[in-house]
Amino acid sequence: MKKRILLSVAYDGTDYAGYQAQKSGVPTIEGELNRALTDLTGQPVEVIGASRTDAGVHARCNLAVFDTESRIPPEKFAHAVNVRLPDQICVRSSREVPEDFHPRRCSTVKTYEYRIYNAEMPDPMRRLYTYFSRYKFDVEAMREAAGYLVGEHDFKSFCSMYTSAKTTVREILSVEVEEVPCGIPADEFRRPREIVIRVSGRGFLYNMVRIIAGTLMEVGRGAKLPAEIPAILESADRRSAGPTAPACGLTLVRYEIAEPGMEMIFD
Repeated sequence: MKKRILLSVAYDGTDYAGYQAQKSGVPTIEGELNRALTDLTGQPVEVIGASRTDAGVHARCNLAVFDTESRIPPEKFAHAVNVRLPDQICVRSSREVPEDFHPRRCSTVKTYEYRIYNAEMPDPMRRLYTYFSRYKFDVEAMREAAGYLVGEHDFKSFCSMYTSAKTTVREILSVEVEEVPCGIPADEFRRPREIVIRVSGRGFLYNMVRIIAGTLMEVGRGAKLPAEIPAILESADRRSAGPTAPACGLTLVRYEIAEPGMEMIFD
């Protein structure tokens, strides 16, 4: 009897060309899941992913579903498939869901974190999961600018020009900018820190969070003023916002399914 299985998947995206499988055969997260699950079940498997993250982006809890007639208990798939996956990918949990459940067609809230390692010198231990910058960012200005992004707006200025989305209107529920001291100070005035930009929303456009991060960094270093954000949104022009921040600093950290009767949180 066919059943639909929901997986929560964590991965280090450094060596992968994004989540979505590609015809060229380059390594992707989806491609590795398909290969491992096909090997496990003995039947062709193609997962349906929830968030199709970009090349180099990481996740603690991306979601995927697949259909199978395998007799493996739903909760055992996580353990069974992990031995067939590379070390950079781990299925953290598995469970059965209704056969009509689709991870991109239900009510969800996703939270991403963009991490900046802000210090005089880079830290090799952080290079894969943070973006390094020597600029002395004004965190309070970044917080002020972030406030203008909350709510429902046309985010055309904050998405790639190559987006195929039918509408660029999205709702951002919160944007937080947190400062976390770390390491040994280079001098009494310059303690190393991580600046964490945390964005929660019901849906995102292509490159949207990375452009938000790049724009807030522009504000933090004084290249833009916080009060310019409303005009950037109003312009609906990608050229008016900041650069697309490098992928290495971005991680999907929380996924909430808010569908009535199917409420679940993954983090």
